[in-house]
Amino acid sequence: MAASAAGRGGEPDGHRSDPALADFPDRAPGTRRWCFADQLGPHFLDGPQQPALLIESRAVFARRRFHRQKAHLVLSALRHCAAELGDRADFHQVGTYGEALDRVGEPLSVCAPTSWRSRDFVLARPDVQVLAARGFVSSRADFAAWAAGRGRQRLVMEDFDRDARRRHDVLMDGARPVGGRWNLDEENRQPAPADGRSPAPEPWWPEEDEIDEEVRADLDRWEAAGDMSFVGDDGPRLFPVTRQEALRRLGDFLDFRLGAFGPHEDAMLSDERWLAHSLLSPAFNLGLLDPLDVVLQAEQRYRDSVADGKPLPLNSVEGFVRQVMGWRDYIWHMYWHLGRDFRSRNFLAADRAVPDWLAGLDDAAVDAACLSDVLGDLRRDGWVHYIPRLMVLGNYALQRGIDPSAMTDWFHESFVDGSEWVMVANVVGMSQHADGGVLATKPYAASGAYIDRMSDYCGSCRYDPRKRLGDDACPYTAGYWAFLDRTRDRLASNHRMRRPLQGLDRLADLEAVVEREQRRGTKPP
Repeated sequence: MAASAAGRGGEPDGHRSDPALADFPDRAPGTRRWCFADQLGPHFLDGPQQPALLIESRAVFARRRFHRQKAHLVLSALRHCAAELGDRADFHQVGTYGEALDRVGEPLSVCAPTSWRSRDFVLARPDVQVLAARGFVSSRADFAAWAAGRGRQRLVMEDFDRDARRRHDVLMDGARPVGGRWNLDEENRQPAPADGRSPAPEPWWPEEDEIDEEVRADLDRWEAAGDMSFVGDDGPRLFPVTRQEALRRLGDFLDFRLGAFGPHEDAMLSDERWLAHSLLSPAFNLGLLDPLDVVLQAEQRYRDSVADGKPLPLNSVEGFVRQVMGWRDYIWHMYWHLGRDFRSRNFLAADRAVPDWLAGLDDAAVDAACLSDVLGDLRRDGWVHYIPRLMVLGNYALQRGIDPSAMTDWFHESFVDGSEWVMVANVVGMSQHADGGVLATKPYAASGAYIDRMSDYCGSCRYDPRKRLGDDACPYTAGYWAFLDRTRDRLASNHRMRRPLQGLDRLADLEAVVEREQRRGTKPP
């Protein structure tokens, strides 16, 4: 259903009249604005004097087993926002949202929330006026017009990005893209630096304050009482919780890291986990930064650098802009466009549970250097950049046949920037190919050779990325061939998989590889 709907450019069948996809008004300046914890920036208010409602709901954290630093980040951001708004904020710390709303004796407005469940909740409240969503570059009307104009063509992110750049005149010279090319990604696939050092200086880090201390004490108390439980390590806080902190991190990236961002953005280094990445996704997903403002600032830095005779590398600037106004917006709109049932898609019939060692972020249980290191970074920081997510964590789950809906929940809970709308399309569609090709034309499955090329992990690993059999056979290399064998019939019609599938017939040891990997299953590799 989603595939055919995406081809037509309309909303998925069965959801054409869904109220969660209605056209909402843009403003309601005369009401108190209810701001969710991902709507904490000034652009979610209609003016500097508008009063706000903030609700800290403990039930949100009791329902799921979140990373400890994710819970800390969200609560700290909410409480900092309440402190900054002062008398303008009506701040409730309660068990559920309903408890707080029942106490509020005035009309409310809210910018459309970011998940199906939360939209259903606010739409069911007659005392709450729902407004159009904010916090993205392209509006729902923009996306609908673009999608409708494509007829039966696939809704490809690259085309959406070009449309957005034209509409907002970003990195354009008239009708042409700056530099004459839309996408410079081929210049951004260099392997890890040979010297093992980051191409950029250490990022700026925020400092914790008394609000962070209060949050930490509350989380300790609630966990000790058995009200909720967490995974991952506690602090120190690494990501912004105020707009001022978010602007400081943005300025640090634009000043010192943007120029180095592009070439090694797909690389992985065991001792340099930040590389030149912006580390802005948590601030975006808390609503602390307006993405269009960020894009325009990045473009202005580029144009100023050209005028000064010291141009920033265009591949770095274009790559960053595409992440923010291309990919991020595309994933947001596709979450709604593909409908409520998209997360239940399972084209490859993957049904294994998330293993306990993965759910618990137990990197010590894992021998494979890449997976152990990435899992350890996630346990410690609640964050790794998108290539470890896709090509180490996601690739492992894809090869091992872990249920894609369960992996969506795991990513949502384990990452400080994880949200429902972020993870459904990224995990179900991109990482696990559970949609059968709606978002990506082929599975993101790769052997140990890819990881060896793009990282420094394999040199210290007890497994050999060139081997698929034996005690030192790489679990990603062996897993790759076992994955192709298991999914051969389902992928046979995919023309981009023709050559890899043909390679199966040239493996004399395929039967032994598959048997060994079946025994290995989801045991720690």
